[in-house]
Formats: sequence, C-alpha cells, structure tokens
Amino acid sequence: MRVRELFLVTLLLLAVTLPAAAQEEEREGPWSGVATLGYLATSGNTENSSLNTATEVKYTTGSWEHRARAKAINATEDDVTTSEAYDFGWKSTWNLSEFNYLFGRISWRKDRFSGYDQQLSETIGYGRRLVDRERHQLNAEIGAGARQSDLADGTEERETVVRAGLDYRWQISDTTEFRQDIDVESGNENTYLESVTALSARLVGNISLVASYTIKNNSDVPLATENTDTYTALSLEYTF
Repeated sequence: MRVRELFLVTLLLLAVTLPAAAQEEEREGPWSGVATLGYLATSGNTENSSLNTATEVKYTTGSWEHRARAKAINATEDDVTTSEAYDFGWKSTWNLSEFNYLFGRISWRKDRFSGYDQQLSETIGYGRRLVDRERHQLNAEIGAGARQSDLADGTEERETVVRAGLDYRWQISDTTEFRQDIDVESGNENTYLESVTALSARLVGNISLVASYTIKNNSDVPLATENTDTYTALSLEYTF
C-alpha cells in the first residue's frame, strides 16, 4: 500500500474512532488509549513522503490491565518504498501489590528492510514499579519465553529468549512529558533491542505534538543488511 493511500485510510479510521473515544472519556470507564499520526511530503527535484501511525488501547478491571497496540511506518522516495515496518502487540498485567506485578506479552514485528521478514515472541515475567511519584515513574521487567523468526533469506529461527524492559516517564510540566522505553529480547541466535525516546507537548485539549526517536537493532542479520534501523518522527497524538 502506498503512503498516500495508507494516510487516507488512517484518517478515515481516526474520524470513526475519535468521536467514540471522546464519549468513552466522558463516561470515565475502564477504557483509555492514544492514537498517533505523523505525515510528511516533499516535492520538487525529489518526491518524498513518510507516514507513521500508531494506536494503543488499554482496559483496566480490578487487578488486571490489558493493552493492545499497533504501529506502522512507511516511507517512499520517487515512488520507491524505502521503509516499511509494522508492529502489533498484546500485554496483560496482573497486579500483585502496589509495586509488583506479573505480565504476559505477545509481540509481532515485520520490517521489510531489517533482514527479518517477521518476528513473533511470547513472554511471561515479573515487573516492579521502582519509582512511582507525581512527576517520575520508572518500571522494570524481566521475563522469558519463545521467539519464532523468519529471515528475509528464507531461513527460520526458533529459540528460547530472555526479555528485559525499562519504562520511564517524566512529567516535566503540566503540558510536557518525556518518555523512554527500552526492550531487549535475547536468544541463542539473535538479540533484539528497541529503544523509543519521545518528548510530547500538549497543544490543546487531548491533542499533543510528539517528537520521537526510535532505534531497532538485531545483533545477527543476513549479509548486506544493516544491524540497526532508526526512525525520527514528528506526530500529533490524541489521548482518550
């Protein structure tokens, strides 16, 4: 799907879901989430366009919290695709106490230019809220599970993995927030690292402007493939 077409589809989905999200917010129910959209197009000697879109929905009931997320990145230059990546995930958390919790997590990644056609992982583990203050929150997680990977050269990898994660939030002011998320999955065949750094500033109501920098690294990739991919994005974020 070309970037312009994906952009129009995303706008349509947002137009349908945002009014419903606003109504849900008024009811103050167990549902919450965020929708993000960034688009850039240039023309002239070279025509470029890029799109990054993401959504995350959270449902909380009792000691349970469930999160579903989806992300997509697409970029073209002179009608040639230069970047195409998708990410879907599900995470369920059960709170043992105010600071301790257990989690189960499923993550699916597809990146056309990473050397891996797709990666699917299933992990369970333990998490702890190391810092939980008004302006600073820091969570740490450790777990284990399995990962199934299909490489671009047609080979497959099936392995046991150990996962570690850090999630940091700093509420700089009433309208500005800094976020840093780090995830590491390590197995015998490959270690996958993803780092997302973001700074958001609220513009009006529930709409914020977000600048983010993402690093994705695979320790072992096919020949003629780079280990690391980076993405810089400027997006609008709607929280509901």
